[in-house]
Amino acid sequence: MDDLAASLASLRDDTDVLIALYDHDDRLRYANRAFRSAFALGDHETPLWPDLMRRNHALGLGTVISVPDFEAWVVSAQSRRGKVKFRAFETDLVDGRWLWMTETVDRNGWMLCIANDITHLRADERTLRQDRDFAVKASQTDELTGVSNRRYMMSKLEEMIRNQTALGSLSGCVCILDIDFFKGINDRYGHQTGDDILLDFARRVHPIVRRHDCFGRIGGEEFMLIFPETTLPEGRKIVDRVLDNIRTARPLAAVPQFFYTCSAGIAVLERGDSARTLYSRADAALYEAKHSGRDRIAVSLR
Repeated sequence: MDDLAASLASLRDDTDVLIALYDHDDRLRYANRAFRSAFALGDHETPLWPDLMRRNHALGLGTVISVPDFEAWVVSAQSRRGKVKFRAFETDLVDGRWLWMTETVDRNGWMLCIANDITHLRADERTLRQDRDFAVKASQTDELTGVSNRRYMMSKLEEMIRNQTALGSLSGCVCILDIDFFKGINDRYGHQTGDDILLDFARRVHPIVRRHDCFGRIGGEEFMLIFPETTLPEGRKIVDRVLDNIRTARPLAAVPQFFYTCSAGIAVLERGDSARTLYSRADAALYEAKHSGRDRIAVSLR
């Protein structure tokens, strides 16, 4: 057994294949030599994934990220990262290598990343695959905020209901969030400022979302949070953090006194629910929160 463990450790550490393990908070917990070399990591560094991306982007290391707004890219990437049990995609490194990356996620949110060097594959085939991947990403992403769009969120809501029904444990919540008095913000400050507020909201909420949760924009100033395998108290605690975070935001440098709030409606998955009925109950709870004073949470009680 000791020989087996030693052989596995040697293969893991000496292989050219990149191997890394992230925990449910997206913090790096293990990386072999090949991974640490590719992403300029010291032997004992264990950064959060977005912090690693920020550092390497600033230094011109690691992944090639050619975008006009890097923080928007981080939000967009995290909105898809770890939301399915398995995905595979291609990525370029600054050193010229081209990697085939796979991500495998367990039910606790830990992610195993394995990457192989596929630089030798034909360039024309690579372009076709990149175009395909770009089209898939675009179909799932809200163009303005970079988070998931309505189509993707509704598919994840249906998936949560299927999974929970199959497990026989109806544990899950849905929350609909709406920015308060958003029309007034547009009317007073203009639609460009309104877009800036939507971006600010998405960037403030996204870091609060756990690995296995989903967050997206479902239309206008409305957003959705999906909490699989989550009780009402657990879900409400997360939404309380969201509302607290938004209350303290001062996103307009030209108007330092400006602030905004949001309202939320939560519904708990019940036996016999469809995506439509669960969504409708959360929407009704949001209506109650709006009409009872805003800047608060209302819960749908059957």
